[in-house]
Amino acid sequence: MRLSIMGVLLCATLVACVNVMPQKDFNLEKMAGKWWAVGFATNAKWFMNRKAGMKMGTSMMLPTAEGDLDITCANQNADGSCWRMTHLAKKTDIPGRFTFTSQRWNNENDMRVVAVQYDDFALIHTIKTKHGVTDVLNKLFSRTPEVSADVQKKFMQFSLDTGILSGNIVFLPNNGECAEA
Repeated sequence: MRLSIMGVLLCATLVACVNVMPQKDFNLEKMAGKWWAVGFATNAKWFMNRKAGMKMGTSMMLPTAEGDLDITCANQNADGSCWRMTHLAKKTDIPGRFTFTSQRWNNENDMRVVAVQYDDFALIHTIKTKHGVTDVLNKLFSRTPEVSADVQKKFMQFSLDTGILSGNIVFLPNNGECAEA
């Protein structure tokens, strides 16, 4: 019985992942610039122990001449130092969908920009695979550290629709900003 339930949940999660498509009128150039990572949602095991201590960070998104997206993330640590990570998200045949391998986390990533208002927010859905295990990660980005209640509601509903448990959807507290490197 337990295996049957787990099978149904796995199938439901995979179906949710497969059906998520990028926004139809995606414009790579308009993604350029600084975004605040204000929302985070995943059922990944590692998240359970870390979500309470997570803080808001920033991401610089820069389109390349080849149509890829160079993403540099920065989070300020408690001691004032900065943690940084960079990915080159390679374009696919579908505008708004990118793939990359994380050297830091040793996983494959299928990233889709599913909803975006370029001067306000971006909702990004990423399917992460490591050692045959797949997790969904939804992130809410904003052009400012604040996000409207309507956008928060949209993020929460999208996350629930993609199989994320309500307790695994968080809005991150502002932690300041790292100085430019």
